[in-house]
Amino acid sequence: MSSDTAFKPTVVPSQKMLEVQGLERTFSQGGETLTVLKDLSLSLDKGEMVALVGPSGAGKSTLLQMVGLLDSPTSGSIRINGIEVSGQSDQQRTMLRREFIGFVYQFHYLLPEFSALENVVLPQMIAGKTRADAREHATKLLKALGLGHRLDHRPARLSGGEQQRVAIARALANSPKLLLADEPTGNLDPQTAADVFEILVELVKTTGIGAIVATHNLDLAEKMDRIFELKGGRLLVY
Repeated sequence: MSSDTAFKPTVVPSQKMLEVQGLERTFSQGGETLTVLKDLSLSLDKGEMVALVGPSGAGKSTLLQMVGLLDSPTSGSIRINGIEVSGQSDQQRTMLRREFIGFVYQFHYLLPEFSALENVVLPQMIAGKTRADAREHATKLLKALGLGHRLDHRPARLSGGEQQRVAIARALANSPKLLLADEPTGNLDPQTAADVFEILVELVKTTGIGAIVATHNLDLAEKMDRIFELKGGRLLVY
């Protein structure tokens, strides 16, 4: 067995779902160094839902990608559910991402050739569940999201709000500890956006996961537990 497969991550006792310390991200551009995030620190409690706001280009997606283990910081520390994730190999990061993190994006990215149910079954089977167990769990999730009558519908036959609810079910399929949402209601009309947001709030509170939601919608942001604002590469917390 490879060391990657058998690795035991360092666990730091903590009541926090997410802890970020001294995070910095720089890029080389035209021979110059561009600093997107500077000495950024934050924490997130279990069952807490925070908004991440800031103008386009402020680094919201960059921060979510690093916290979601899709990108590595130039420096700094990230702990998820007490596990230090900085410095892990790509395979280890993939394992941690699969076990601990769920993603919801502005566009649903559902597989068009598969039904709503199948889109939620697949990530569970990839994680090692049997088809029968995955179907049972996916059905429960989709019914809880009001889509029990849409299980066999492909994405093209679903409304925008229904597609996004399937995307939320897919993100929650493997029972993540941390949910990262990047403009999850950005493509929806105001009423549908409000409905999807209320579903997210209820799921976060009832499951006890932590959630960071990047949004330009200040009305929605003000309904969350706290607001993180990125400005000039630094983080302001309200």
